[in-house]
Amino acid sequence: MEYLPDLKRLLLLVVVFVPAERLLALRPGQKLFRRGWANDLLYYVANGPIIGLGISIVVLGTIVMAEWLVPESIREAVASQPYWVQTLEVILLADVGFYVAHFAFHKIPWLWRFHAVHHSIEELDWLAAHRVHPVDQIITKGVSLLPIFALGFSGVAIAIFGLIYGWHSILLHANVKIKFGPLRWLIASPEFHHWHHANHREAYDKNFAGQLSILDVVFRTAYMPKGRMPSRYGTDDPVPHHYLSQLIYPFVRRKPRKPSENMSPVISGNSLQPVKE
Repeated sequence: MEYLPDLKRLLLLVVVFVPAERLLALRPGQKLFRRGWANDLLYYVANGPIIGLGISIVVLGTIVMAEWLVPESIREAVASQPYWVQTLEVILLADVGFYVAHFAFHKIPWLWRFHAVHHSIEELDWLAAHRVHPVDQIITKGVSLLPIFALGFSGVAIAIFGLIYGWHSILLHANVKIKFGPLRWLIASPEFHHWHHANHREAYDKNFAGQLSILDVVFRTAYMPKGRMPSRYGTDDPVPHHYLSQLIYPFVRRKPRKPSENMSPVISGNSLQPVKE
């Protein structure tokens, strides 16, 4: 997978998603250059090398360890399967790993401080998908990719997965009103992920899957009320507004909250006009 800043890819994303967010807008009144857009553009440009180095270390370590721990016969059997079968298996295994890591980032306080940077987004669009702390990305993607490389899936299947995942994750954050119909309970949709970012108490700690919403159905963490969309996004955590300060934020000690205060990640933030399906 390519992690260096790719200006051609950025241009392609602009060409695809900017018109889509105008023609199929979930929130027609949301500005193209909404609050924080420049900060999120900086994430796109600056995060790539950091995340690429971290993921490369994880992948290299996994491959070395797999040669000792996973029998060669198993890795050969996995790699000999048709590419389409491997791709489906990679998507499933990677998303199980993503679900577990994502769940942990919500439930473990010191991990939440990294993930809160992503949840500080108050106006969702395609560019907002890139606002993720590098530590969050490295750990989450590392957990997702560990079984993939350990079991010896082919480079072709991994590349196809990377392409699908990259575009799908951006679509999930986009300001678009696209319905998946009954498939929304199988495949993650913008509706599904927007509720994950919602400032509604009933939606806290819901919709953890990255690609397969069926995982949340199975583990009873799915939440998509019919005929409704979130009216607010963001987090009550005091996440700063700029790139460098957001990188430092998880490492800065804060005074502990009073016992009476809710210790779970409370999502509030910017109020938006209610949206119906």
